[in-house]
Amino acid sequence: MAIISSNRLEVPTTTLGSATSFAGDLSFTTSLRIEGRYSGKIESRGTLHIAPGAHVEADIVVGAVVVAGTVVGNITASKRLEIEATGTVIGNIKTPKLKVAEGVSFRGKCDMLEGGDAIDIFSAAPDKLKKILTHTH
Repeated sequence: MAIISSNRLEVPTTTLGSATSFAGDLSFTTSLRIEGRYSGKIESRGTLHIAPGAHVEADIVVGAVVVAGTVVGNITASKRLEIEATGTVIGNIKTPKLKVAEGVSFRGKCDMLEGGDAIDIFSAAPDKLKKILTHTH
């Protein structure tokens, strides 16, 4: 399965399979897909993919992450965070770019980091919102 990382497709280089249960500190350099259970701490500049059915209890600090399973813990993604329709996140998230599908379960606080196109739609002036929403990239 291909995953999105920095606007390009990337095939995970390492997979922790669905029958795998692992606890401890985890670091990797390119990409990792978790299909089983993991508990601990994850750090990487690479891309993490949490597959549907996976259960991760960890504080996560990575470049990019796609959540399609369950994460219990805080997530910091320096590039982007994507939560797919089957995803559940219980914890705080920080990222400059966030994509959330319809149907996700999220309980926590979201901090949009500098460098993203984030705006508080509830406090921004209507003319500023209109300008941002009609701006094409």
